[in-house]
Formats: sequence, C-alpha cells, structure tokens
Amino acid sequence: MSRLGSWFRGSAPASSQASSPAPSLTDLRVREIASLEDALDATALIMNDDIDGAEERLRKGNSAFHLLGMGVCVFMRSILGFEKSVMAETINRLNDCEARALSEMKKAQKEADATGRAEDRIYPPGSEYALIIAYAQLMSAVVAVMNESLTEALKGFYKLRKAFVTLDGLIQAETAYLKRNGIHSGSSSDTDTDLEFVDADEAHPGAQTPLDYGGHLAKGVNAAEKELSQLSLNSNGTAKRSSTKRSSDVFTNLTDIFVHSGANMAYGVLLTILTLVPPAFSRLLSIIGFRGDRERGLQLLWQSSNFNNINGAVGSLVLLSYYHGLLSAADILPFENDNEKSATVGYPKAKCIALLGQMRARYPDSGLWRYEEGRVLANSKNLRGSLDILKSNTESKMRQVLAINNFEMALSSMFIHDYSDMRDNFLRCMEINDWSPTLYYYIAGIAEVEIYRNAFHGGAKESEIQLHKKKADELLRKGPTLAGKKRFLAKPMPFEQFVVRKMQKWEERSKALGVDLVDAIGPSPSEEMTYLWNGMKKMQPSELEFSNRVLSWDRLTAPEEARKKIEAELDEEAVRNVCRAAVARSLGNLDEARELLDSVLAMDRLSFKGPTKDDYALPAANYEMAVLAWVEVQKPELRRDNDRGDEKEWLREKVEECQAWLDKVANWGTFTLDARIGMRVQTGMDTLSWYKKHHGWASA
Repeated sequence: MSRLGSWFRGSAPASSQASSPAPSLTDLRVREIASLEDALDATALIMNDDIDGAEERLRKGNSAFHLLGMGVCVFMRSILGFEKSVMAETINRLNDCEARALSEMKKAQKEADATGRAEDRIYPPGSEYALIIAYAQLMSAVVAVMNESLTEALKGFYKLRKAFVTLDGLIQAETAYLKRNGIHSGSSSDTDTDLEFVDADEAHPGAQTPLDYGGHLAKGVNAAEKELSQLSLNSNGTAKRSSTKRSSDVFTNLTDIFVHSGANMAYGVLLTILTLVPPAFSRLLSIIGFRGDRERGLQLLWQSSNFNNINGAVGSLVLLSYYHGLLSAADILPFENDNEKSATVGYPKAKCIALLGQMRARYPDSGLWRYEEGRVLANSKNLRGSLDILKSNTESKMRQVLAINNFEMALSSMFIHDYSDMRDNFLRCMEINDWSPTLYYYIAGIAEVEIYRNAFHGGAKESEIQLHKKKADELLRKGPTLAGKKRFLAKPMPFEQFVVRKMQKWEERSKALGVDLVDAIGPSPSEEMTYLWNGMKKMQPSELEFSNRVLSWDRLTAPEEARKKIEAELDEEAVRNVCRAAVARSLGNLDEARELLDSVLAMDRLSFKGPTKDDYALPAANYEMAVLAWVEVQKPELRRDNDRGDEKEWLREKVEECQAWLDKVANWGTFTLDARIGMRVQTGMDTLSWYKKHHGWASA
C-alpha cells in the first residue's frame, strides 16, 4: 500500500494566486485525452465482434491506453475461448502495459506537484494510469489462476491483492469527493442500483436504454424474437432516473469518465467474483486481506453499465453473465414479483432486458449480445426459441463467441432431449476450443447412449442398434484418455474427475456383470448431467414429463439379472431419485418430490464411500429439501396441513427449515462437484439473508 499511498493523498493545495499551467503541459494534456479517446473507441470494437479491427487501430497508437487496449484484446482471446496457447502472450502484453502506466503515473504525479495547481479533484493525479495498472493486474491474475501452475496462481493472487487496493482507493477518493459536494453516492443498500447522480447519456453520448425491448434488430423477425420482444418492461420495471444531481454535472471530462466507469466496473467485478469462489478459497483470500461483497459489487457494475464506452460494455456483459449464467443455475431466489426490488440476490428481468436492448443497439454486429438474447429465452422456459436464436448466431467473426454460443446450444439440445443435436453440438465444441475435451466427449457419448436406448427399445434394425452402441462406446472411452491435461490451480478440473470416476465405475461393473460397457450404464446419464446443469428449471411441463420417462429403469439395456444388480446399487438409486425429485418439484408435485428425497435421506452415508461412488447424491438430496421448503415459502397455498394457524410464524418456520438444510450441505465436507452444488447453496443463503432482513427477521 505504501507505494500507492502517495498518489492517493494527492498534491497539497497551492495559493489562489498560482499561475496557469505552462502551455506545453496543456498540450500534453490534450494529447493524452486524444489518445484515451482513440484507444477507448478502438477497444470498443471488441464488443462488436471485431478484435482484429480493434488490434489494427490500437497498433497505430503508443500510449498506455493503447497498450491496455492491446492487452484487453489478447486477454479476451484467451479467456473467452479458454485457450492456453495465447496466455503467455497475454501476460507479456499486460506486463508491458503495467510498466508503461506506472511510468506515466509517476510523471503525472510529479507534474501535479510541480505546478501546485489548486483544484478540487475527483481523483488524485495519475489516477487514470493507476486504473490501467489495476486493469492489467486483474487480467494477469485471471490468466495466472487459469494456468496449470500453482506457483503462477499464487503470483496471480498477489496481483489481485494489489489491484484490489488500487481500486478500493479510487472508489474511496470518488466517494469522498461526492460527499464533499453533497451528492449521494448510492453506496447504501438501495433497492434501485442506479446512483442518484447518474444519467449515462449526459455523461457520454450513446444510445438510450429502450423502454421496451424489441429483440433482434435485423429486418426479419422470427418466432423466437417475437417471444423475446414480449418480455418487455412493465410499468414499474424501468430504472428510474433521479431528478437531482446528474452525472454531467460531476464528470465533466473524458478522463474522469474513464476512471469513474472503469473503477466501478473493475471493482464491481472483483467484489462480485470474490463472493463466488469456493469456501476454502474464500477463507484464504480473507486471510490475506480482502473479501467479496456481492451487493456492493453488483451496484458498482450497474453504475458502470450506464456509460457508453468499453467499461460500460464490459460491466454490462458481466452483469448479464451473472444473471443469465450463475442465477440460472440457482433455485432459492426471491419471488418473481420481488426480483426487481432485490437485484443483488434475484433476477431483475426488466432491467436486464433493457440493458440487453441498449447493448444490442450499440453493438449490432456482436454475437455476444445475441447469445445473451438466447439465454433470456432459455431462462424464460422457452428452450426451443432460445435454440432458434443461438442457431442463427453462428456467423460471429470471433471464434471465442462461437465457442460459448455453441456450448449453450449443446446444453439446450440436451435439455429438450434432442440427442442427435446434443451429440453433434458437443463434438463441435471440440473443433472450436479446448476447454474440456474430456467433458465434451463424455456428454456426446451419453447422448449416443440415449440414441442407442431409443433404438434398442424402439424396435430398430439390429444393424442400427449396434451402430449406435459402438459409437457410444467409442465416444465414452475417448474422454478419460484426455483427462488431466486441463487443470485449475494445479488440480484436475472437477467435471473431468467426475467423468473419470463415472467411466471407471461402468468399466468395473461391465467386467463384474459380464456385459458390454454401454449396457453397464445405469439410469439416464443425460438426465443426471441435466440435473447438474439445472436444466429442469428451464423446461416446459411436456419436457419434464419426457425426463420422467427417460429416468425409468425400463430404459436400461442390460439383461434382466444384471439389471437387477444395477438397480440394487444405492448410489444409482439415489442419483435417479434426486433427478426425479427435481422433475417432480418443477412440475409442482411437492409430495412426490419429498417422498423421493426421503428415500435418499434414509440411506446410510457410508454407502456412498468409495472411489467410484456418486457421493454427491446425498448432499444434493439435502439441498433439494431446502428448495422444497423455499417453494412452500413462495406458495403457502401449497401448505399441506389444514390448520392455517399463524401464517407469518409458519413462513418463518419454513424459512428456518430451508436454512437448516442449506447449513447441512454447507458443512458437509468435500464430495464430487461440491463447488457446483456449493454455488447453489451460497446463492440460497444470500436469498434467505435478504428475505429475513426484508421481513425484519435478521437476528433469526
């Protein structure tokens, strides 16, 4: 902190008779602003799917801002596509950027001290370069953590710490300035995350957020886009603009706008991400001095999203990724009519749709926002409409955008039980990026297993049955051979460990029962994977009923005697019943769901011990019980007992029941995919904390 402390203190005020800055200094300032503007405009091309164009323009400049832009370009190439091949280049560029910005920051501080200018600064001298340094450190940290080396990851955490300190200092300086000038900073827990002094378009010209979202901007509008356009803002869903202090009154030059939008975006990202790390990492990070704050982080991101520059675009992308990605996998969320009042824990659909419309207007050629359109529909239980949009979004110039778009198509194909497309889409993932070939081959293989089972039980020709059986065997066996090549913090990736354990289990069973590998597979592995990605949450009733049929024991292809032995394995029964319970809950059949979960909870925990046991099923059943309790909180009319009694007290008891189940899972210890289920648990805890506070039960 000592190295950065000096510039946060700023320069001492000079007398009112201080002379004007020398013309040469003014010229330098003009050139700096011109460089900043050019670099911002060039870097923004990334958000319109034009990394090549951004790099071409950025190479023509040599300022620290241009170096940052070049760093962002190569960072986006590596992070969106999970491509290790460009990570080394990313680190080199970011190191050059950091060194140059540090030199420029020191120069700006020296010039400010020499001139002794008396002015009420929003930020200390050189803050624009301090922000560049923090940006470079943040991106370097992300790349380092993605690296297979634990040593590199630890270096990344050190850079993360330095960026945290810098950004915190910038935000504190901004808050102090606003307080001195009597402007509410919006740092309190408002239900509306727009700050009182914000009006984005006055701050920096750009497209206005539409009141209704019209979907795709092209002339031809298909059925999916019409559906999306119907998800328009309601009368009270739009973000209100304050009639008090406007941002045009506060941020009067491009440099201040850059620092404000950038610091809010970067610090918001950091505070939000730190709340999503597994508990073990969270404890480690708290020891070295920094913690996440989801509420504050999201507020800062919403603030940055108001600005029509690269900072606003990245802030918007992170927000939409958070709401359409992380929260789409969660179950315990505020009620739908409360979401707009609880943007930090719920899904503010109206604000997200408005934000998406604004980004589509600003960057009409970008597949990133088109991809988010598809996710909006998927989260609205319109998977087929989502697929229509995603399938029309395959012409992006950025391979990284194609990768995430194709992966979303693959998942949606799995959720609607289109096994051929599911297989082909996951195999296509192999052609686009190398994130996890093990997982891609495995899911393509289990899609082929379902096709084989359809043929086996559907009276297909023997040649066709054997063709699909052979293909399933080939795909499934490829995955484990590639496992371990992708690592996170020097450890195997969780899903790859899951695949290796699953394949080992089936191979051992195949030998023990004397059947082929594909015939040794238990209840639908496709439905199991759907549960792990929480696809049931996005399904229509007809699709859920289809899942029920697919989970039948009758789908197995092993001979009768072998099949009975498979059915007798407790962890197989547990996985099947957890999936069936999630389906029943999604259909509104709570009693059926509870009965299925009770059968799992009655199983001995020791039965799930072993190198190939699916040990996640038991904690997942506990989590599902928490979800059932929350559904009853949401819909007290589903209460089973006839004695209504004290409604408020009953609700409170149900909330505490939900909390107890979540606490049990949180304290479970390690198990397969504990981080994935743990994120759902943490989101649920955040929701309960908000709900208790909202009802004055915070001390409960």
